[in-house]
Amino acid sequence: MSAGPAGCGSAPHRFAHYFIICGLDNETGLEPDALAGENFDQSPLKRTFKSKVLAHYPENIECNPFDQDAVNMLCMPKGLSFCTQRDSLAPRFHSFLITREDGSRIYGFVHTFYEEVTSTQIRSAMQTLHQMHHAEQHTSPNNCPSSSSSSSSSSSSMDSLASSSDEVESPSQTGVQGGCSGSGYDAERDTLYVSKAICLITPMPFMHACRRFLSQLHRAVVSHQPPPLPLESYVYNVLYEVPLPPPGRSLKFHGVYEPILCQRPGPNELPLADFPLGEAFQLLGAENLVQLFTCILLEMQVLLYSQDYQRLMVVAEGITTLLFPFQWQHVYVPILPASLLHFLDAPVPYLMGLQSKEGTDRSKLELPQEANLCFVDIDNHCIELPEDFPQFPNKAEFIQELSEVLLHYGLSPEGGITSPAPTTTQTSVTGTGLKNTVLRELVDDGRNGNLPGEALDVLELLQGNPTLERLQALAKRTGVKVARLEALVAGQKASGEESMGGRTGIEEEELRTAKLNVQLREVFAARFATMFADYEAFVIQNSPDLEAWLTNREQMHNFDKASFLSDQPEPFLPFLSRFIETQMFATFIDNKIMSQWEEKEPLLRVFDGRIEKARLYNVRAPSLRSSVYQKCTFLKESAQAIEQRLMKIHHTAIHPHLLDMKIGQGKYQQGFFPKLQADVLASGPTNNKWSNRTGPAHRRRDWPRQQPDHLGLDNDLKEKYMQEARSLGKNLRQPKLSDLSPAVIAQTNWKFVEGLLKECRMKTKRMLVEKMGREAVELGHGEANITGLEENTLIASLCDLLERIWSHGLQVKQGKSALWSHLMHYQAREEKTEQQAESPVSNGQERRKSESSIGLPALRVSVVQDMRHIQNMGEIKTDVGRARAWIRLSLEKKLLSQHLKQLLSNQALTKKLYKRYAFLRCEEEKEQFLFHLLSLNAVDYFCFTSVFTTIMIPYRAVIIPIKKLSNAMTTSNPWVCVSGELGDSGIMQIPKNVLEMTFDCQNLGKLTTVQLGHDNAGLLAKWLVDCVMVRNEISGHTYKFPCGRWLGKGVDDGSLERILIGQLVAPCSDEEVVRGSKTPPPQRSPSQLRRISISSITGRGNKPTTDQIQEAISEAVNNIIKHFHKPEKERGSLTVLLCGEGGLVGALEQFFYHGFRIARLFQKNVFVWDFIERAVVYMESADQMGDLQETAEPLGLTCDSLCRYANAINNTSRNIGKDGKFQLLICLGARDRLLSNWLPLLVECPIITRMYEETALLRDRVAVSSLINVLQSLHDFPISLETSLTKGVDL
Repeated sequence: MSAGPAGCGSAPHRFAHYFIICGLDNETGLEPDALAGENFDQSPLKRTFKSKVLAHYPENIECNPFDQDAVNMLCMPKGLSFCTQRDSLAPRFHSFLITREDGSRIYGFVHTFYEEVTSTQIRSAMQTLHQMHHAEQHTSPNNCPSSSSSSSSSSSSMDSLASSSDEVESPSQTGVQGGCSGSGYDAERDTLYVSKAICLITPMPFMHACRRFLSQLHRAVVSHQPPPLPLESYVYNVLYEVPLPPPGRSLKFHGVYEPILCQRPGPNELPLADFPLGEAFQLLGAENLVQLFTCILLEMQVLLYSQDYQRLMVVAEGITTLLFPFQWQHVYVPILPASLLHFLDAPVPYLMGLQSKEGTDRSKLELPQEANLCFVDIDNHCIELPEDFPQFPNKAEFIQELSEVLLHYGLSPEGGITSPAPTTTQTSVTGTGLKNTVLRELVDDGRNGNLPGEALDVLELLQGNPTLERLQALAKRTGVKVARLEALVAGQKASGEESMGGRTGIEEEELRTAKLNVQLREVFAARFATMFADYEAFVIQNSPDLEAWLTNREQMHNFDKASFLSDQPEPFLPFLSRFIETQMFATFIDNKIMSQWEEKEPLLRVFDGRIEKARLYNVRAPSLRSSVYQKCTFLKESAQAIEQRLMKIHHTAIHPHLLDMKIGQGKYQQGFFPKLQADVLASGPTNNKWSNRTGPAHRRRDWPRQQPDHLGLDNDLKEKYMQEARSLGKNLRQPKLSDLSPAVIAQTNWKFVEGLLKECRMKTKRMLVEKMGREAVELGHGEANITGLEENTLIASLCDLLERIWSHGLQVKQGKSALWSHLMHYQAREEKTEQQAESPVSNGQERRKSESSIGLPALRVSVVQDMRHIQNMGEIKTDVGRARAWIRLSLEKKLLSQHLKQLLSNQALTKKLYKRYAFLRCEEEKEQFLFHLLSLNAVDYFCFTSVFTTIMIPYRAVIIPIKKLSNAMTTSNPWVCVSGELGDSGIMQIPKNVLEMTFDCQNLGKLTTVQLGHDNAGLLAKWLVDCVMVRNEISGHTYKFPCGRWLGKGVDDGSLERILIGQLVAPCSDEEVVRGSKTPPPQRSPSQLRRISISSITGRGNKPTTDQIQEAISEAVNNIIKHFHKPEKERGSLTVLLCGEGGLVGALEQFFYHGFRIARLFQKNVFVWDFIERAVVYMESADQMGDLQETAEPLGLTCDSLCRYANAINNTSRNIGKDGKFQLLICLGARDRLLSNWLPLLVECPIITRMYEETALLRDRVAVSSLINVLQSLHDFPISLETSLTKGVDL
């Protein structure tokens, strides 16, 4: 059913488009339904037979062509069902929908009932089948049909799924006695019944009105009295003479016995939703429903599971109407026919409903992919959530508000509708099938919409009356029959109608349902209105016209995500960061941008109106980041609008009337739906006053549409752009129901393969652009546009994509994660190969070289090695978790593409695990996919190290001395302490003369500093160290800590321990294709060149100019300020910015060494620390002599602080050298905001003239005062120091 609304004539304004009858075609007889999977072990009464569309009126409508296969499949998803007089013959009601290619929906409402089989041919065929089945049973006595479901095991997970769901009996057959006997059919003794369905197809979901119309039609057939008019009159009336109610109006039309009301929301109200939300809440409970709602918002795969088709529909439609102002953009099949089970293999987000077999255990249900699946068992009120699941913002208060609305209408927030009760009555059931049913069944059937009018009246009255409710509870316990209450009901009915102002019980109930529906929806809509109250401020609109925007849609950023997230309260971020990445959010923003050039999309118009109204009332808290919960303020007025429409009927349709029919046809025969006269129903009247309203404005308003007409744009061009703009899955929203040939299924799978490849390209591109954008910011370009949270979201969505790719076309499903299952198969084969081969290194492994890892042994690179690391992590309990951890680790090691290539190189294994059409067996697409992943090697990720913060990690440390200038060995006892962003290793003794050690330690995060020292014991205690290398043995990250200084008394600055600052060393493997575009390294520690050139006697190397020094100081301070402007979790190490290369300490050291008289003949080196010590001694002596008494109070205090800090550093138990002490003084001064106060003291001190040249920067007043100004800009920030820096200094 796919066409645009063009040329529809009056059809768009008609209440119903088609009336359809489906059932058994006596001409073709019994045809087994091959698509639904035949099971010959079952009794013939339980087998599936093909149904046919027996008639449909009118023949066709241009704007909604009739799709016979799809309608037949959805009217009778299980085909025909047969039963005998022993079974329950109660009619059933269900609805369905068909999503058209433009995204609009058509609704179907089906009333299914049983009719006696009169054809002797069919009865004898059924008898023959039974005799054959009986004979087979006797030849194999143990093979009772009850155990047949497990008798055949299937090779394919999809096939096993088909067999498990194909044995589902229709709930109306569950009364058949168990066991091999008793369920047989004897043509002489038994009456045979077969299911028949009557159906209305409508453009809008008027569920209650259609249900009442169809049930009245059926009542007319089974009633003892013929209906007032022939049935054709009523069908003709509903098809051609009942219009759609205009927006904001109500309409009354006439069924066979009673009038029927329906109403349609106005243009500023929430769109029409007629499915009972209260029932969805009762089926699942408020908590579960909110969790399911969150899964739908995050576009996960959702599978609903229930015995009852109507329940599937109620939950699916209920949950999608709650999405306002967003719309579900992916595959949407609330009732999945048995012949379409292969669609569960779809590697895209979906929302589908699957009918369950009574008594089938969930564990027996083999689903192709479960890594990102939300499984909703409706009948058992339970829900299985995917891992890594963020909570909806303010979830507890939100559920509380929903509970208040439910309680107001007398419903329990915990839910609790019982499962459909099996019918056990053995007496012969009359036409209505209600005489001897238990009250509980009545209640159930009422909830499922399976009751004819009178019985429904009984039920409404019972439920609306407290006394009768107590009776009802009693009846449940004691099994009292409803028949006993009939007299009571009759009395109650008369008084009830008076009190309700002339409304019947059903109308009262429908009003109550409509009010509950709209109030629950308002609560959900209010959440979005609060969360996205300021969304317009973040929409990026930079195209001159629609055509330009559509052409460049894919390359453009439409929404400033980073700024939006930075405005949100912290607890909302895990959910919001993922939600704004979804297709439904992208489409919402697209619609917003397109509204500049064309009429606003209806949902968007209503939503923007809500936000505007809230601003007028000033409902929103003034503070943007407030996470205070705000209740919905529209509850009363939305309920009143509905009540007013139903109290005052705006329109009444023409009454049904006699038609110009051939005499003698349309004869009434009780219990049988007549063959209607086709010629009178083929077309409608030509002079209807509303049938000529075909103006474009009306058409546009009335026809549910996804895309508005694009102004001034060729339609084909527009469609092409829109297909592109709406990312993947648009043409896969609904499986093609009508054509299930292998070619069509293959084409659908090909679309999936193309879609997955496109999604991979978009995701990797987005990850690269965001990451490089962020690095560009760190290099000083532009503004940051990604946060760690956003990065984490993108990586999580990459993990999800890989799981979907690995689940596509699986032969046999094992475990919840298809990727981990594949890895385990690979590991088993590799380990077997390893044992067989003499050499322990298998062919799939290389050793990765590292250019500067002198002394570090090469790290073994293999898929299996990384798997073992993950398997050793006790914190991860599930396969899905292990797969995600493995992806993160491979990404961090820049080996993801290489590992997956290695995994897929075992083609025999891939062929064994995957069907021919699977993504992983499409060679060209697979190569492109691996290439896209390879591009991620261009940037550095710490997505494993930063997430698994509590695991134990093995580290390897190597100390590399400068052998030419000193002993490689030392007689002293060296020690080392490694620190990172997450903690330190503690002091570890290094065995004497062993320059390499390994140690296990809880994850330290990114490494920042190494403290290296020794105890100065023995004759060869002096030690010239070039650098220390430390490697994380799991992630392979290697850090170099340059030193280039002596450790020993009486040499260099006399230091026995040094604090070294780390830099990450880039690995260099043979496969490093993207080597050229490597990430720039983070801030490094001071290289040996700078250290030695500053403090060496000869002063070799180029001394920096005064301008360069001042620029370096400004740059260092600037970097520290930028650090504090990043989100707290993103900041990284401040130590690097203080003490690393280009850090504050190094820049100030250059300032202090400028013009410093370092070397004197025949004397030791002099260091800046010597100047500070002498200045302190001078100040202390001046203080004692009273010279400082006259100075101002603050200056005296500053003087005290400088003396106190310098003495504390000198008195520390640590053996740090003079440069180390200067570094510590600068760090402590920066932390305590004292540097700018100390500088004037040092400048004024007379010692300066003896130790500095005339031209020194420290003696230049202008330079010093500008330095003080620069340093004061750090006072606004809370600088904290690593413990490795301040250890042993008590201040």
